[in-house]
Amino acid sequence: MELDYEKLLTPGEVAEIFRVDTKTVARWAKAGKLTSVRTLGGHRRYRDSEVRAAFDAGQEAA
Repeated sequence: MELDYEKLLTPGEVAEIFRVDTKTVARWAKAGKLTSVRTLGGHRRYRDSEVRAAFDAGQEAA
């Protein structure tokens, strides 16, 4: 059996992609603009594919 794991990004990595502050990324998650996954330690992680799709959608709108 083969397991596929999707890459998860830290808030800092997402903030770097969008060139925003990490607090902005947290607000987007709270507002439902990005889906976050919580680690066992309670830290937020974001799915790479979702972040890239949101970034690409933003680039097309600009």
